[in-house]
Amino acid sequence: MNILLWVLQGILAVMMLMPGLMKVSNSKEALKEKGKGRMDWVEEVSARNIKVIGILEVLAGIGIILPLLLGILPWLTPLAALGVILTMIGALLFHIRRGDGMQAIVPNIMILLIAAFVLYGRFALFSA
Repeated sequence: MNILLWVLQGILAVMMLMPGLMKVSNSKEALKEKGKGRMDWVEEVSARNIKVIGILEVLAGIGIILPLLLGILPWLTPLAALGVILTMIGALLFHIRRGDGMQAIVPNIMILLIAAFVLYGRFALFSA
């Protein structure tokens, strides 16, 4: 179970770090252009909020891996997974409200499910 959790944590970290870094390092216009239709939602969100979302995604990606890997405050790893779950719930509600369809919703659900499994698995291993 531990190996599966590490693999899922690695996937989750990449799924959070890549878009997070993209949001932090690009303007709204650049995000919309690079997204080729998948990032049209940026028009409804302020540039500041996009940066905040990006920073939270980067921190979640780091938090999913580093605390447990380094053995420093390892309880932060499941807490980061909880943060990902809450972020994905917000993203789901946003995309549903916009009527973005399954193309936008399915990735959020996948990330949420992976994070939920990591949260459950890490708490279960800490409890054992």
